This record gives sequence, structure tokens and C-alpha cells, in this order.
Amino acid sequence: MADVEVFPLAQVPVAHAPASAGEVVAGAPTLGTTPITTLGGTGVEIGIWEMSTGAVRDVEVDEVFVVLEGEATITVEGAEPIAVKPGDLVKLTAGTATIWEVTSPLRKLYVA
Repeated sequence: MADVEVFPLAQVPVAHAPASAGEVVAGAPTLGTTPITTLGGTGVEIGIWEMSTGAVRDVEVDEVFVVLEGEATITVEGAEPIAVKPGDLVKLTAGTATIWEVTSPLRKLYVA
């Protein structure tokens, strides 16, 4: 393995599949994930995640991500919705139940 690796994020392909019926809140969203690399032997994964327009339920893992493209609103029960857009850095806590409403196809770089 090289001491320095470069990953051209705009060129990382992500295959989509329909969200499962139990996750869908609105629309007919598709989702896709492409792992890119890991941090040594830590088990920490870095990758690209995408979602088309629509809304889904999710239960989060510990994750930090940067929105690369698109816009969405993330809602946690009992809290105000949080709008995210390109350039935003977001931290999610494991076990948090969320609803993702994507209004413009979303692409994010995640570390989980």
C-alpha cells in the first residue's frame, strides 16, 4: 500500500437500489453506498453514500459526513429538522432514529 493515496471523489461510482418498503416515508427513493478505504486496522470505513429524492427512515451508526452535492432535511423525533447542503459537516450518533427527506439528490463522503 502506498504512503499517499488519492481518491477522486467526483469519479467514484455508486450503484443505487430502491429503498426497502419499511424505510420509505415518501416517494420512491433509491440509495447506494460505495466504500472507498479504511483507516488502518481501526475498522473505520470511508466511502460515498447517495440518495435520490424522497424520504426514508433510518437508525444511524456513529458517523461523520460532508455533503458533497444535493440538499436534505434530517429529522430526529422531538427535535427541529436540520437542513444540510454542500459543504456541511454533520455528526450522527449511533442508535439515533432519523428521517431523511432529500429534495435534491444527495451525495456525501462518510467516515463511520
